[in-house]
Amino acid sequence: MLDFLLTSDAIMALLTLTFLEIILGIDNIVFISIAANKLPESQRSKATNIGLLLAMVQRIILLFFVSFLISLKDPFYTIETEWLYVGVSWQALILFSGGLFLIYKSTSEIREKVEEPTHDEDSVKQKKIKSFSQAITQILIIDFIFSIDSILTAVGMTNGLHENHNYNLLLMIIAVVISIAIMIGFANPIRKFIDTHPSIQMLGLAFLILIGFMLVTEAAHLSETELFGKSVGAIPKGYLYFAIAFSLFVEFLNYRITRKQK
Repeated sequence: MLDFLLTSDAIMALLTLTFLEIILGIDNIVFISIAANKLPESQRSKATNIGLLLAMVQRIILLFFVSFLISLKDPFYTIETEWLYVGVSWQALILFSGGLFLIYKSTSEIREKVEEPTHDEDSVKQKKIKSFSQAITQILIIDFIFSIDSILTAVGMTNGLHENHNYNLLLMIIAVVISIAIMIGFANPIRKFIDTHPSIQMLGLAFLILIGFMLVTEAAHLSETELFGKSVGAIPKGYLYFAIAFSLFVEFLNYRITRKQK
């Protein structure tokens, strides 16, 4: 177990996934804060911390469930025609539908942030909260909505790293725990940094499109899909790591140039 966690692939996956979990969690922090701010000031900090801890618990539970489905590799249905062959398994279904969801969710989020940046915040503000329990209930709902893309991102970054799914599951849980701990400890500084550098969050959403596309191709590869006699190959995760690192490096250069100009 320790040998796997110390491999370069596992370390790269953990660092990248932790970064993406934090970026994806920014909106979660904002909406939790909006819900908590409707409470008396003495209860706001408590509600925010409980909300983030509940987000961690929800994500870990969902990780166990999704990891179980991904472990079901045997095809239960076969599609075979003159030009198409697919061995449909639960693993392939989860990865394929998860990839499509990430592509749809990230493109929708990018469109909303460009055209209607305060749409989701306004809808949360309109909901009335009269008690601490109502605030926690609303936070639970918010956490669940944001947990879906977080879980699918974790699956996309770790699937196939090790033959034993328990090892991949442990890596995902570590990334979730670290990201939530960082958000609890540095929620306000992280939020202020993202507010002054919105392109970082836009980059995170763009990375989700890459991860979604990778999940779709991986699902096709694992289901032994053949299209017109040609098999579909999986995209090596090294390409994804390079794209993310290169994009962040360019963003860092832009940040330095902007700072010097100011």
